[in-house]
Amino acid sequence: MPTRTSGGLLRRHRDFRLLWCGETAGKYGAAVTGVAMPLIAVSTLTADTFEIGLLTAAGWLPWLVIGLPAGAWVDRLPRRPVMLTAAAVSLVLFACVPVAAWCGRLSIGLLLAVALLTGTAAVFFQTAYSAYLPALLDPADQPEGNAALHGSASAAQIAGQGSGGLIAQLAGAVNGMFVNAATFAVSLLCLTGIRFREPRVPAAERPPRALVHEVAQGLRLIAHDRWLRTLTLFAAASNLALMGYQSIRVVFLVRTVGLSPGLVGGLVAAVSLGGVAGAFCARRVAARVGDARATLLFELGLAMGALLMPMTTDGPGLALFLAGGFCVTAGVVAGNVLKAGFQQRYCPPELLGRLTATSSFVSYGTLPLGALLGGALGTALGLRTAMWITAAGIPLAGLILLFSPVRHARDLPASAPPHGHRTPRADRDDGPALPGHRPR
Repeated sequence: MPTRTSGGLLRRHRDFRLLWCGETAGKYGAAVTGVAMPLIAVSTLTADTFEIGLLTAAGWLPWLVIGLPAGAWVDRLPRRPVMLTAAAVSLVLFACVPVAAWCGRLSIGLLLAVALLTGTAAVFFQTAYSAYLPALLDPADQPEGNAALHGSASAAQIAGQGSGGLIAQLAGAVNGMFVNAATFAVSLLCLTGIRFREPRVPAAERPPRALVHEVAQGLRLIAHDRWLRTLTLFAAASNLALMGYQSIRVVFLVRTVGLSPGLVGGLVAAVSLGGVAGAFCARRVAARVGDARATLLFELGLAMGALLMPMTTDGPGLALFLAGGFCVTAGVVAGNVLKAGFQQRYCPPELLGRLTATSSFVSYGTLPLGALLGGALGTALGLRTAMWITAAGIPLAGLILLFSPVRHARDLPASAPPHGHRTPRADRDDGPALPGHRPR
């Protein structure tokens, strides 16, 4: 691992700078795709609402199908080659969309297959990436690294959402997919340039394990530990509410508030600036008050801003949506920065892939349910009432943290206590359990 020198992490750590550039490019491409794929389905293939919903669900389905075993697979392999393979697969798949259109072979079935397969690649990339970062950085550098990555991801999302529609308008929605393919080419180049190599563990030192045992180990890792269990349950509840309001916010702003699509896009992009602010202040606030107290402040205190969004009206009333959405986004990103730092220092490196995949399986599993809930409530009760219910669920989810050991701690633990509890060793037959009292 490179020796620490003075200056910011991005300036002095070449390998992290390459990882940061590649990840930021990928997040930008994903934001562009989030605009381009539905536009292709609507404008080119005249898909109906149900098919567009399937397209969204296809991207998240792999987390529910292979999320758990993916963590065990990633823990068996060097993480960088896994990321390289996932990026290469995504590059080819996204480039296939405009090629298929030129050949007259584009269909909603092909788009669904691309969404499903790129979602599968994303499972492996995200799991390997989360486990690779602690090996790349010294523990003292990990908080700064997490903040830089989350902050740039938020900025890339803003740029991608803002430019996705413009790219589709200038080049066509189908040709816009080349932009995402190009971002994965950038990721490939950056990952290839990283010099750091994870130390190889000789096969003789790795105890033989059945895949089902390693999956169960990841489940026990969360179920037996009060800190990980609390933060994972909070993530699941929070994501249910977040996706509930996000699934209807555009329709709410257009049909209830009466905004034009262009203004809606600008408003949503402005709200995303909260993510940059959250990433910037997360470590600073945690250093002053402790990361457990900062987690409560961000995930419960700022989440109260969600109650402003259902009161949005045209004109000056748009400030309510902007302020509420900004606070929610800042709280989510800041909480994720603190969670990532806690998880990386608390979990043994050999189990980090399983922890990432298992927690993602639980928390991401509520995303499609939240989308269905928002749509059902909007249809049955009206959009403003549905916004009230789903927005209220965001601070209500924070009560899971308030009525947990997080409430009584200044800082989240750095590691498991050495005495009196089971420790998270990979070679225990009864599975790991981290003692003590994490999200999205």
